[in-house]
Amino acid sequence: MGRNGMKPRGKPQQPAPPTPATRRVRADAQRNLDGLLEAAKAVFAASGVDAPVREIASRAGVGVGTFYRHFPERSDLVAAVFRREVDACAAEAAPLAAEHEPGEALVKWLERYTHFIATKRGLAAALHSGDPVFDTLPAYFRQHLEPALQSLLAAAATAGEIRADVDAYELLRAVGNLSVPDREVAAGHTQRMVALLLDGLRYGARAPSAAAPQKPTRRRR
Repeated sequence: MGRNGMKPRGKPQQPAPPTPATRRVRADAQRNLDGLLEAAKAVFAASGVDAPVREIASRAGVGVGTFYRHFPERSDLVAAVFRREVDACAAEAAPLAAEHEPGEALVKWLERYTHFIATKRGLAAALHSGDPVFDTLPAYFRQHLEPALQSLLAAAATAGEIRADVDAYELLRAVGNLSVPDREVAAGHTQRMVALLLDGLRYGARAPSAAAPQKPTRRRR
């Protein structure tokens, strides 16, 4: 003890490095979590977000107890699946832009986005249920998907393949509304409607030569 009854200050203790057993437990827990999220994604697509917990746990190959250790409430699982799918959808924008021409990259990403929306049966109702777990999800949606789409729109507009006044968030909402599952329409309806919407984006597109100033040519002597 020091003069003032205080313990002398020393170097802060560093946490002990994880042992092989600890790392194994963490790896197992992460595999269980990943398996539950993948299983929930598939079950939600087939049966909606109100599907039985046992069905999800069984598909993931874990017990119900493991399920509830990761997700004490169903809303926790729904929110986790939503964020995971938003992240995956947003992450595809850059590879598509690198592999395809701007217009084609935009089309392929919107196709991926329509799939993301169509497989979330019952999600809209869950998001408007008043559960506070869902309060941050609309902002999460915009913060990740809007910049991803905006980058593709800007590239396509610069290439002269679409008009330059398209708002990314408005397009996300429009395509989302077209992608809501409806049992009364024939298969392929959403794809046809989104294709029609894309045709509208091409109306008024400016050719690249008009969109960007041309470089001056050198005069021959």
